[in-house]
Amino acid sequence: MVHGLSFTVELIQSCVHGCSSALLYSPHCLVVLDFSFLFFFFLFNTILSFRSRTTKTRLRLICNVEELGSRSIHEITKWADSFDVLLSNKYGLAMFRALLKTEFSDENIEFWLTCKDYKKIKSPVKLVSKANKIYKEFIDVQAPREVNIDFRTRQETRQKLLEPTFSSLNEVQVRVYSLMEKDSYPWFLRSKIYQDLLNRTQMQCQRKSF
Repeated sequence: MVHGLSFTVELIQSCVHGCSSALLYSPHCLVVLDFSFLFFFFLFNTILSFRSRTTKTRLRLICNVEELGSRSIHEITKWADSFDVLLSNKYGLAMFRALLKTEFSDENIEFWLTCKDYKKIKSPVKLVSKANKIYKEFIDVQAPREVNIDFRTRQETRQKLLEPTFSSLNEVQVRVYSLMEKDSYPWFLRSKIYQDLLNRTQMQCQRKSF
């Protein structure tokens, strides 16, 4: 199925974008110039269009948040001191989350934040309900926002959530934190958005000093 879709997309691109009339009527192009071609062409372009619009909108939201622009250079620079400093800062966390959303890779940070909320639950009944929801959304191998954890941790977490306690997610939360600290955090610090914010804030400070 994946190979077929890839083949169809390649044909779509070659047949539609700048190909000659002779090529359009070649046997390979005629194969896809039917309902399947039209369906995949529509689906392919819809996905690309939606992703492009969504990404641009989210980036606009990040760049236009006035509170971020008014942060001191000291505060923004400290985000690079450690991952914990970044997550402990209201604006740093907001920017980190938003930037991950633009890459459709925010499942780890959202899971980590959900674990924090989980620990605040007082009612045992609500704890069970929340545990079930977390498993279905983040832990299960078919989860829509499956977190990137190893098999052993996934199985152990599943067992703990069958009879959930306030500490059932402690281990997996630590593991997900470590993953983000190793991969997502350095990527965030290298990102154009963060570097631009640093440069913009530095220039504002320099103008004020004159």
